[in-house]
Amino acid sequence: MNFVERGLIPDCRGAARRSSIEKRRLSLGTTGTLPGGHRGSDPSLDPNHAAILFRDSRGLPVADPFLEKVSMSDLEEDESQIFVKFFKFHRCYGLIPTSAKLVVFDTQLLVKKAFFALVYNGVRAAPLWDSKEHRFIGMLTITDFIKILQKFHSSDNMSLIVEEHKLENWRSMLKDESVELISIGPDASLYDAIKVLIHNHIHRLPVIDPDTGNVLYILTHKRILRFLFLYMNDLPRPTFLNKSLGELRIGTFDCIETATQETTILDALEKFVERRVSALPIVDDQKRLIDIFAKFDVINLAADKTYDKLDMTIKEANEHRNEWFEGVHKCSMDDTLYAIIEKIVRAEVHRLVVTDDEDKVIGVLSLSDLLQYLVLRPCGEDVGSRPMTPISELAGGACASDETILEGEEDEEEETQEPLSREPSPPLLQASWREVAVTGGE
Repeated sequence: MNFVERGLIPDCRGAARRSSIEKRRLSLGTTGTLPGGHRGSDPSLDPNHAAILFRDSRGLPVADPFLEKVSMSDLEEDESQIFVKFFKFHRCYGLIPTSAKLVVFDTQLLVKKAFFALVYNGVRAAPLWDSKEHRFIGMLTITDFIKILQKFHSSDNMSLIVEEHKLENWRSMLKDESVELISIGPDASLYDAIKVLIHNHIHRLPVIDPDTGNVLYILTHKRILRFLFLYMNDLPRPTFLNKSLGELRIGTFDCIETATQETTILDALEKFVERRVSALPIVDDQKRLIDIFAKFDVINLAADKTYDKLDMTIKEANEHRNEWFEGVHKCSMDDTLYAIIEKIVRAEVHRLVVTDDEDKVIGVLSLSDLLQYLVLRPCGEDVGSRPMTPISELAGGACASDETILEGEEDEEEETQEPLSREPSPPLLQASWREVAVTGGE
C-alpha cells in the first residue's frame, strides 16, 4: 500500500490513540489557547474560559466578526433565530483546521486495504477518487461494507469479494444504490451545509475547492455542533436551552430498534439496512440498557477477517472492539437541552440513548436531531416531525408507525438542491493538512 503524506503529523496508534482521545475529552474542561488556528478547529477549548478566536484571510486569529457585526439586541429580539444567524454568517472554510488529516481512496484500491486504512486512521468514511475520470465520484462508508456483507453472506466467494475485489467492483455491485458525490463549496454558509446534510440524510459532506476540485475537508454533524458549543456561552442564551428533553421532545421515541447480547451479527446488519438506523442499543431481559452496537463496530469484522462469521453474537463481536469505541452514553427526559448538547460534545459521540428511571431505553437522540431543532426548525426547513407516543407508553415498546429514522443512511438518494450562497468572502487560506492518498499499489 502506498501512502503519500503531506505535512508533519506524528503517527499515532494503539495506546497513543486512546491517550489522545482521553486528553481531548479532559481538556474540554480546562482553559486553553489556540495559536495560529481558530476556535472551531480545536475541541480542547472550554467555552467558559477560552478567548474568541477566528481565522481571517491570512490565517491569523482575530475576534469573531460575527459578534462584531451582529447586534446582541437584534439577536435577543427573536431568540429562535440566534443559532440560525450564527450559522448563516459563518462559512464552511471557517471549520477547516490549519492542520488536519484527510484520507482519500483511489477506486483501484483493494477493498480489504481500504477498510484496513479506515481502521488504522480511525475514520468512518473517505472520498473516492476515480483516476480514470480524474474526479471524486462518491464516498466509501461503513454502510457500503454492511450492504456487501448482507448481500453476499451466503456466497462461497465472500472472502474473494472482500479481499480481492477493488473498490470500483464494489461500486458496480451497488450501482443501483450509489449516488453521485454530494459536496459543498468553502464559501457556502454553515447553515447551507447543515441543510444539505440533513435533507440528504448523509453524515459527511466534503468541502471541495471549486477551482482545483480538491477535497479540503469533511464536514460532519459532530464538528458543526462542536463549533457552536465553543461559542455558545458568548451568545445570548435562548430560554429553550434550559427546557428539558421531556418538554421539547427532540429525538426518536417510537419504534426504537434494539438488540440483545445474543442477537447475531447478521440480524444486526439487517436492522441497520432495513430500519435505516446507525446504532442498536443493547438491552438485557428487563429491557435495561447495557451496551450499544453501532455501524462502526462492523468495521472490526474486516480488520479481524471475521466477516464470514456473521452467525456470531453481538457479545462475541464486541470483544473485538478497538480503541475507537465511543462507549455507551445516555441522557434522561429531565436533562436540559444545554446539558444534553454539552454531554454529547464532550463525549464526542454521535448519539445519546434516552433512558427512564429504571435505565430502560425509551428513545434515541442524535446529532442530526439536535441540529435540526436548533437551526432548521426556526426557518421551517426541518424534514418534518413524527407523531410522538405518550411518555407513559414508551417503556412498553409502543410503536406508532413502521418507520424509524435515527440517523439516516449515508447513501440516501440525492435530492434537488437549491443554489448555495456565493457571497463575497476573504480569500481561502491554503491550510496545511496531511492527506493520506491511498492508491492501488501494494
